[in-house]
Amino acid sequence: MVSIEVLPATSATWNDVMETAPAFAADAGPLLEAGSKIVATLRKDGSPRISAIDMRLVEGHAVLMLMPHSQKVRDIRRDPRVAVHASSHASADMASWPGDAKLCGRAVQADPVTAARLRDAIGAPEEVAGDPVFVVDITEVVITRPAPGGDQVEVILWKGGDVRRMQAR
Repeated sequence: MVSIEVLPATSATWNDVMETAPAFAADAGPLLEAGSKIVATLRKDGSPRISAIDMRLVEGHAVLMLMPHSQKVRDIRRDPRVAVHASSHASADMASWPGDAKLCGRAVQADPVTAARLRDAIGAPEEVAGDPVFVVDITEVVITRPAPGGDQVEVILWKGGDVRRMQAR
């Protein structure tokens, strides 16, 4: 058995991201809502598992809608650390690529009343009424996109209310 130490981290809601960095959130939100999304969870042996996922930004939270008996639910219940990547499918033409966004944190299962309210806000179909809903306590959000001028990639990181910009070739 692998022992994994979970270190304490500052966490936030999507509302916190919007309040501390409104321009960043205005750019990251549409990227997180668009395209296909992949979640990384940790398997029992500590290795990563990646799976398609439905994640929405609802009522100031990053909300994960999961199938009740999926391996990713078992992973999250054992170790709540997750990373979600929203991909806009980069093309060879950097100028037409809007960018990607990622968020990391810990997935916390919503209580039944909150889960029902979030499902209603999303407009989830009745047949998923009993499925688990998780809210991500966010530790960081990252945007990767073309830098102004289009010849480099810009990486913008939100962590604990601070925003940092980096460029890479």
